[in-house]
Amino acid sequence: MLRRKARRVQEDDPLDAAQVRRVRAVLALGGVPQTDLPDGVQQVRLRLLERAASGREAPRDVSAWAAVVASNLAMDWHRAKKRQERLGERLASLRQLEHPSGEDTSLLSLAVARGLDELPDAQRQVLVLRFYGDLPVRDIAEELGIPEGTVKSRLHTAVRALRARLHEDEVV
Repeated sequence: MLRRKARRVQEDDPLDAAQVRRVRAVLALGGVPQTDLPDGVQQVRLRLLERAASGREAPRDVSAWAAVVASNLAMDWHRAKKRQERLGERLASLRQLEHPSGEDTSLLSLAVARGLDELPDAQRQVLVLRFYGDLPVRDIAEELGIPEGTVKSRLHTAVRALRARLHEDEVV
């Protein structure tokens, strides 16, 4: 029975083994890390299935089409990586607190900084961009490439966690 299921999956697979190898090679040559190659292959499969589901005819040369899609995915991967790097640089510049000499750091500032450090990266990103970078939710969503609802949810969760931390430390 297991062999029948495996055969059925292979029959339903829009890419044959040679095409999968080619897609993996194009992604790897495009600079996509080995750990992300299976996801890239799945994306190519998904796009081929979406094409068929939308009623469009299958590409004449599936192998060539898959290689082009894989190449585009590699470029998208690099764009996303650059976006994350820019965001990281922006967050790093926002986190560098410049205090005039002789000015004492308040207890609240230290507690907030500690609380921010303890937040997961995704929550810290949206919190810092919203309250330190003064960006609206729409701009944060665009910058991070996520839906506005996700930004709002992360903000809500981050603020609640930070508030709880400040109450634990009896700062507020």
